Amino acid sequence: MIAQELHPFPYQPEGAAPPSQTPPPRHLGRWRLAALVLGVVLAGAAIGAGGASELSRATSNAPAPATTAATIASGSGTGSTATTVSAESVYAQDAPAVVTISTEVVGRFGQSGQGTGSGIVLDSKGDIVTNSHVVAGAQRITVSFSDGTTAAATLLGSDSSADLAVLRVDVSASHLHPISLGSSDSVQVGDQVYAIGAPFGLSGTLTEGIVSGLHRSNSSAGGTGGDLIQTDAAINPGNSGGALLDTQGRLIGITESITSPVNGNVGVGFAIPISEVQRLVPALEKA
Repeated sequence: MIAQELHPFPYQPEGAAPPSQTPPPRHLGRWRLAALVLGVVLAGAAIGAGGASELSRATSNAPAPATTAATIASGSGTGSTATTVSAESVYAQDAPAVVTISTEVVGRFGQSGQGTGSGIVLDSKGDIVTNSHVVAGAQRITVSFSDGTTAAATLLGSDSSADLAVLRVDVSASHLHPISLGSSDSVQVGDQVYAIGAPFGLSGTLTEGIVSGLHRSNSSAGGTGGDLIQTDAAINPGNSGGALLDTQGRLIGITESITSPVNGNVGVGFAIPISEVQRLVPALEKA
């Protein structure tokens, strides 16, 4: 409500006739009030427009929101194009490509023993890569697939210095699920990884961790070179020959060995980079 100013009645001498007072027309007062109200409204609109303009300028000059770890992980951050899938998706995609290898070994005194390891389906021909120490001295090699199918395997070639071997099985193509290959050249310390194998004979076991180091050597690995990937993903006896995968489910290494005083996982495992595997496998297939 607009406050109205009060005007005092003018002083008049005793007995003097009061001056003529002509009241203003009533409609003129209404127009004056309307004009005043209109002016207030227009002024408010101008202020509001100015405020909106200032807000627009402040918004346009505000710094961009910071990129968070969650943004980077989701692949929506600046410069990020990788798509990270869930552990469940990695397992569903790659578990059928990882097999369990059982061996029968005859010792020097005619006593037989058994061993268990893991392997990875490379192609639709039935070629499977594993560690050479998994099949060393084996008289019989049996491969078990995730769907329960088992088949006898033939050793095509083995390189003990690289701790790699290639087997071949004769099964229907419906049982073969070749794994997708990644790149070990782009692997960095801190990258999230998954391992699938058969620790202690428990087929199809998935573990998760990170890359703990690169270009490692392990004297207990039977002569392998100094270019191993170190990981804290749980690796135990039986994981040898299994898969080390990136977050897109691509093979980046062959799990090979652990360093442990108790012959069990203590968070120091090693894998042969896929670049080394790709370099050596063609010669082993023709051996």
